[in-house]
Amino acid sequence: MAKSGCDPNNKKVRKELPVLNTSGKADIAHSRTSRWRAFALILVNLLMVAHIIQWWLMGTTVSPIEPSEAMFTLRDGFVNAGFIFFSLAILATLIFGRFVCGWGCHVIALQDLCAWILKKMGLKPRPFRSRLLMYVPLIAALYMFVWPTVSRALTKPPSEPLIPQFTNHIITTDFWATFPPVAVAIPFLFICGFVTVYFLGSKGFCTYGCPYGGFFAVADKFAPGRIRVTDACNECGHCTATCTSNVKVHAEVKQYGMVVDAGCMKCMDCVSVCPNDALYWGFGKPSVAIEKKAAADHPLTWTDEIIVAASFVLSYFAVWNVYQLVPMLMAIGIAIVTAFVVYKTLRLASSPNNAFYHFALRSSGKFTAYGLIFLAFSAIWLGLNIHSGYVRYHEYRGNQAFESLTIPDELALAEADPRQWIESETAEIIRGGIANYSRAADAGLFTNVDALPKYAWLEYLNGEPDRALELLAKAAERQSGEAKAISLYYSGAIRNRLGRFQEAKADLNAALAERPDLILAREELGETLWQMGDREEAFKMWLDAVLGNQNLVISNNFLAGASAVMGKSDGSAYERRAEQATPRDALFNWVVGLRLRNVGMDELADKHFRRAALIDSSFRQRIEQLKQRPQ
Repeated sequence: MAKSGCDPNNKKVRKELPVLNTSGKADIAHSRTSRWRAFALILVNLLMVAHIIQWWLMGTTVSPIEPSEAMFTLRDGFVNAGFIFFSLAILATLIFGRFVCGWGCHVIALQDLCAWILKKMGLKPRPFRSRLLMYVPLIAALYMFVWPTVSRALTKPPSEPLIPQFTNHIITTDFWATFPPVAVAIPFLFICGFVTVYFLGSKGFCTYGCPYGGFFAVADKFAPGRIRVTDACNECGHCTATCTSNVKVHAEVKQYGMVVDAGCMKCMDCVSVCPNDALYWGFGKPSVAIEKKAAADHPLTWTDEIIVAASFVLSYFAVWNVYQLVPMLMAIGIAIVTAFVVYKTLRLASSPNNAFYHFALRSSGKFTAYGLIFLAFSAIWLGLNIHSGYVRYHEYRGNQAFESLTIPDELALAEADPRQWIESETAEIIRGGIANYSRAADAGLFTNVDALPKYAWLEYLNGEPDRALELLAKAAERQSGEAKAISLYYSGAIRNRLGRFQEAKADLNAALAERPDLILAREELGETLWQMGDREEAFKMWLDAVLGNQNLVISNNFLAGASAVMGKSDGSAYERRAEQATPRDALFNWVVGLRLRNVGMDELADKHFRRAALIDSSFRQRIEQLKQRPQ
C-alpha cells in the first residue's frame, strides 16, 4: 500500500494544502479591482505613447516624466518633469502608501501582462524569496540619487555649492536623449518584464531590481495609509493567493493587524477577494511603529543567500555597460535572473527530486527531458554572462589605458608621428590598451562604438595611423551627430598630417555637415584647403572659425600668415589678437609653431619656436633637430 503523499512507484508528488472556505464558495473570487487597475495602467502607457507622438510632431515637449531624470537635478541642477513627478510620488507614498507603483508604473503594466499571459498558458509565476537580494533596489537607488551628491561633495572646489544652481529643463527638444536606443530598449523590456516574472514571480523586477521602488519601499514604512484587517478575518488565505506583489497578506494581518511588507503596492486585489470583507485600506499607525517579529520560514539558507548575492554581483559587473549598450537597470534585471539560475542549477544538481512550475526537472535522481532543457538554458545563460565578463574586463582595461594618457591631443596631432613625445612607460600602457581593445573586439558579439575612437587614438599614438583611420571610419559608420562629427574630425586631422588632403577634405566636410559649429573641424579644413592651393576658401574658413571664437590662437595665426602671403592689409590685427590669446606655455607655443610650419608660414612658426625655447631651454635642442628634418 502506498504511503500518504506518494504514488505507487514511490515517487514524491506535491500534496496541495486545502484553503479554508467559510464563505460557501468553492473558488477564490475574481478581483473586482484588477480591471480598474488594468485600465489605469493601459491609460499610463497610452499617455506615454501620446507624449512621444506629440514630440515627433511638434519637435518640443515636456521632458520625460521618468524618475531617473531626477539624477540630473541632483547632479547638474536640472529641474525637469521627472524630478517633479518623483518628488510628488514619494510625498504621496509617505501618506497613502505605495499606490504609485501598483497603479501608475508602465513596467508594472508590462510585468502584469507577462504574468497574465503565463497564467493563460497554465503557468502561475511563483515568488523567489531572497533576504539579501531585497536590498538591491535600495542600493541601486542610493547609487543613482545619493551618490552624485556625495561624489560632488568629495571632489568639488570649496568655493562651489554642494547643490548646483537650479535651472529650468521642464521643456526639451531632445526627448529621447537619456533613453537607450530601440534596439536596446526592446530586450530590456523583455528581460525586466517577461524573464524576471517567469523566474522570480509576478513582480520580480520590482522586488529585486527597481531602484525607484527602493525609495518607495522606505517611504511606505512611514505611511499611515495601509491594508488593514477587521475581526471578520478567518485566515482563509484568499488574500495571499491573489496578491501579485508576493506578500503573505494573511500572515501579516494576523500578526500585526495590517500589511507591513513594504513590497505591498496597494493593488487592492486582496481587499477585493476577501470573502468576509475583512480587509480594507485605511489610516492608522504606520508599519515603522510596529515591532516586527523575525520570519521563521526562509526557503534559502544563508549559504544559499551568499551564493545568490555573489552570483548577482558578478553577473551585474559582467554585463553592465558591456559594448556600451547594457544600461544599469537592464544589467540589474539580467543579474537577478542569473542569481536565480545559479541557485536553481545548484539545487538541481544536489537534490534527487526537483521541479520548476509543474515541470519535473529531476525525479528519483534522474534528469527528465525538462531538466536537461533547463541545464542547457543554464549553460547558455551563464556562458553568455562569462563571455560578457571577459569582453567587459578587456573593454575596462582598454578604457583605463586611454584615460591614463597625458599627451595633449593638439600636440599629438601637430605632426604625423607623435611617438617622439611619448615616454617608454606610456608607450607600454598604450600597447597594453591596444591589446585589451583588440581582445574585446575579437571576442565581442557586438561592436562597441564608444570604444572604437579610443582604440583608434591608441593606434595613432603607437605609430599606426592607417589602422587608426580604419577604426575611425568604422566608428563613423555607426555614429551620428556630435560623436560622428568628432570621429570624422580626427580622421581628417590625421589625413592632413599624412598629406592626404583630398581624403581629409571629404572627412572634414562630413564632420561639419554633422556639426556646423565644430570650430576645430573648420580650422582643420582651412589648413586642408590651403595645402590644396585654394587659398581664398582657406582664408574664409579660418575667418568663419574666429567669428565663432575670436581667441582662437591657431586660426588667428593662420589668418595673419595668409594675409601676408595674399597681400591683405589686416594681417597685423590677427597677429595681435593671436598674441593676446597665446599663453606663456612652451608646449603650446611649440604646437602653434608646428601647425604654422605645416602650411609653410615659417616666419610666424619660428617666432613661436623661439618663444618656446625662451620659456623652456630644452626646446632649443628640438629646434636644431627640426631644422634638420625636411618639411
